[in-house]
Amino acid sequence: MTVFTLVRHGQTDWNIARRYQGQKDIPLNAEGLRQAQQLASQLNGKPFDAIYSSDLQRALETAEILHYERDIPLRTDVRLREICFGEWEGEVFSEMYAKYPERFAQSRANPAIVMAPGGESVAQVAERTTSFADEVSHHFPLGKLLVVTHGMALATLVCRANNLPLTEAHNMIPENATPIEIRWEEKKIK
Repeated sequence: MTVFTLVRHGQTDWNIARRYQGQKDIPLNAEGLRQAQQLASQLNGKPFDAIYSSDLQRALETAEILHYERDIPLRTDVRLREICFGEWEGEVFSEMYAKYPERFAQSRANPAIVMAPGGESVAQVAERTTSFADEVSHHFPLGKLLVVTHGMALATLVCRANNLPLTEAHNMIPENATPIEIRWEEKKIK
């Protein structure tokens, strides 16, 4: 069984402004850099076989800080990107909630429904993150891997690893730069 230590990237200015980041390439802010450095200290001495990261800047910056002084591979994978919010990327949460209350209620009740025009559903995110985890766990069947990703991408992995319905995904999103350990057995979900 592969052990994944999942980490949500450090804080960004858009986290503070409560904006949908999605797949926009937003950098860490000063607090996010500090959070990543603090997490690196916390994980110091913990052995990992490799680090995988989303290719988006905020996750990769976090991963690079966690990788510092570790003699292990650091790889990026687009399947670890955040959920795509389509036309809502850059918009403020509260404004979208007020504008589309029915869509939000439906998306939480049924994660197969696309949340935003031109965006992805939670189920689509789960398909790609599961594909990533299955592939990596196949290569590291007894491995210990550090995975730096985003809130919803991370939450779908937590749900899949623990056999939870995707309706729970929104409740599984951790704070920035917070590690969560899961044990992964191949799901082989197509």
